[in-house]
Amino acid sequence: MPRGSDQTNLCACRIAATLFNVPTKIARLRSGDYRRHPELLDSSNFCVDFDICPEQIITDYLIKLIEFPEALQVLEFAEGLVSLVAVRAVEGGPMVGRPVAELRTHIPRIDARIAAIYRKDQPITPAGDTRIRAGDEIFYLAAKRDIRQVLDELHRRDRPTRRIMIAGGGNIGSRFAAAAQGRYQVKVVERDEARAEALGATLTGSLVLLGDATDETLLNAENIEDMDVFMALTNDDENNIMAALLAKRLGARRVLALINRRAYADLLQADRLDIAISPAQISIGTLLARVRRGDVAAVHSLRRGAAEALEFVVHGDSSTSKVIGRRIAELNLPRGVSIGAIVRAASQDSLARGDRRVLMAHDDILIEPEDHVILFLARKDLVHQVERYFQVGLAYF
Repeated sequence: MPRGSDQTNLCACRIAATLFNVPTKIARLRSGDYRRHPELLDSSNFCVDFDICPEQIITDYLIKLIEFPEALQVLEFAEGLVSLVAVRAVEGGPMVGRPVAELRTHIPRIDARIAAIYRKDQPITPAGDTRIRAGDEIFYLAAKRDIRQVLDELHRRDRPTRRIMIAGGGNIGSRFAAAAQGRYQVKVVERDEARAEALGATLTGSLVLLGDATDETLLNAENIEDMDVFMALTNDDENNIMAALLAKRLGARRVLALINRRAYADLLQADRLDIAISPAQISIGTLLARVRRGDVAAVHSLRRGAAEALEFVVHGDSSTSKVIGRRIAELNLPRGVSIGAIVRAASQDSLARGDRRVLMAHDDILIEPEDHVILFLARKDLVHQVERYFQVGLAYF
């Protein structure tokens, strides 16, 4: 699909359907007007099966990070019932220096599971006696309401976010400012005069500044040292890096930069930037969920594309599936793959209504038909093995 206008993408989908009978058509659409008129996308018009807006996906992702400033990633599964959170363990966290098994005794009323640990960029499959060390990158699963309590066990609590400065008022910067300005004090720095004027007219709850976010004088004049979060959201990697590094040096408490080049992100996130985000890796999960083999409800790219988390829906019965009717401990999953949680209909009657409950993965849980199984894959090259393992046998059909 070309990276052109919405109109070009819509016409390409129509041509693919009419001339080539392509079964699945996905269009990137920036404008929200099409979602307000979904009939334009149906089979009698532009024949779009799924539409995505990467800028909106990234905005939603950034909003979750702001809500939990200690986290490196906050991702949702099962339509928001369960979250996967990445956090770097630091000295002072109650669980740092303690074995994984003690998490349950620290927060006995909360069921959470540590799915993976990365230590010096190497994956460790956590066992009950694995001790958490300062500097470890921890991935854990918990119900959305329990994210905060688990974070507090691994990281000293930061003060709540109140003041945000955004470098760049483009598609992502303006969307994020519009979403955040009702809850936070937002300043937007935009170097293009015409764009700044347009933003000033639309972002009535934000302060829009005409200037360059790499200008030390401007940042000092706008009290950069009082900013809880500085976000470099332009479409230029080098400008984002320089602006974020400067803001950090001048006293911003936490800095975040959009960086398209993975080499840049890997180089800088470890010690110079608090969070380096790859726009492509954030938005690609929506596409992958449509093209993965099997019934995949959600895909999230982790660690800038090095790992993945998948939500599989299991079908069939014990004779056609390798997982149904078996306990988690009995599954022959590839090394580096772990089950973090099961999302299950509360009862057979509730399946149609969509009422579901979250079960954190324990060895004795029996997998049932239509369960949503959330898996963590320490390496992306394990995806095809997992897809084959969860596929239904021919007898099912």
